[in-house]
Amino acid sequence: MSDLEKQTAEDLLSIGAVFFRPDEPFIWASGIKSPVYCDNRLTLTAPDVRERVEKGLCSLISEYYPGAELLMGTSTAGIAHAAICAHMTGLPMGYVRSGNKDHGRGNRIEGRLVPGQKTVVVEDLISTGGSVIEVAETLREAGADVLGIVSIFTYGMKKSREKLAAAGLTAYSLTSFDRVAEAAADGGYIRPGDVARLLAFRDDPSDESWIGGAR
Repeated sequence: MSDLEKQTAEDLLSIGAVFFRPDEPFIWASGIKSPVYCDNRLTLTAPDVRERVEKGLCSLISEYYPGAELLMGTSTAGIAHAAICAHMTGLPMGYVRSGNKDHGRGNRIEGRLVPGQKTVVVEDLISTGGSVIEVAETLREAGADVLGIVSIFTYGMKKSREKLAAAGLTAYSLTSFDRVAEAAADGGYIRPGDVARLLAFRDDPSDESWIGGAR
């Protein structure tokens, strides 16, 4: 675990942004049952954590996408992070709506996008990968040269990695489900026996045997 991954995992846990319910799982919009819910919006109301998160995202952009010319946030959770990172890096930013605006010019992409502009998508978390891939494809259709994605947190699911690879996208996150589970056990947020259950979910969300698994 890198220092950045560990610090971010500990920060998310310290502000209560990660909720654990391995016995009464959360249900995602996709229908997937999850033992964990990560609310990265809470980083915005914790100034010290927010500063570390935004500096971390900027470092990912600088390291992996040094040619970036534009940051585009995902709606809605990625918008604030894209705006803060754009301010810190001096880059322009915009965001992609979940659907076309139903009035005015009917925009889906807000902000100025010049065809060919090297663009990085800023997301708060990646689960199955479907929504952020849709954002990248929308930007590509508008002429953007999408370099890749940065996010605060990733579940690291095999399905999402495969979908991102098939879409020709790279994604780098400050921390991951595995790192948060490890830090949670070390910090006493969960029982040590729950870690295996959490990782079983990450390995195969369709196999719900972890719900009644050994503790």
